[in-house]
Amino acid sequence: MSDGSICQVCGASGEPWFEQGGHSLRRCPDCDLVFLDPMPDAATVDTIYNDAYGGATEGYFGKVHSKMRRCRRRAGWLAARSRRGRFLDVGCNGGFMTEAVRERGFEAVGLDPDPVSIAYAREHFSKNGFVVATAESFEPEGAPFDAVYCSEVIEHSPDVNRFIAAIAAVMAPGAVLFLTTPDIGHWRRPRDLTAWDGYDPPSHCLYFSPRNLARLLARHGLSVVKRRFAFKPGIKLLVRKAEDV
Repeated sequence: MSDGSICQVCGASGEPWFEQGGHSLRRCPDCDLVFLDPMPDAATVDTIYNDAYGGATEGYFGKVHSKMRRCRRRAGWLAARSRRGRFLDVGCNGGFMTEAVRERGFEAVGLDPDPVSIAYAREHFSKNGFVVATAESFEPEGAPFDAVYCSEVIEHSPDVNRFIAAIAAVMAPGAVLFLTTPDIGHWRRPRDLTAWDGYDPPSHCLYFSPRNLARLLARHGLSVVKRRFAFKPGIKLLVRKAEDV
């Protein structure tokens, strides 16, 4: 296992930054990435993502209509900026965004490590393909994907380079990725870190800024083409894979 005190973006040694409830965060003095040390082990990760939503009854599973309205707006925005073709939803949860993009004419596939969420998605949105898998364990069939969606997932990854490499590997040349994650440097983030809904160890392992996230993506052949405004403390990036890879 790699040294948990080393920044996964730039390789610098992280400095102790915050400690609470048995969880310790380090901050990279070079790129400002904030990260959990130690990272959760495989057993902890399996526990977190097995029936993460209490039988698909909690959170936005109980607000399907409003969730679908938001997903359809975002699907329209993404469809206008990508080729029609194959779509991959990494961390699809109940399949809402997967379905919204399918309605736009894509062949849509959703991944999630939570089997209960995937069972819900298969029952309610059966025209899509759904797989119990992480980005790293996913074994795709067919052509590469023309558009990928990854919303509020990357911050959960103990090995973020492996995570992004897996996504880049299934993207077609010129494909787009829409990526969102909490923004620890956002001007509206509460000063009290524990009062911020983006702070959630050990589920959330990594806390990005737009600059260090762009640096990470570039390492894997992905370039930021647009950053959407986020009033809440979050990062929203449209990313493209180079055409000549």
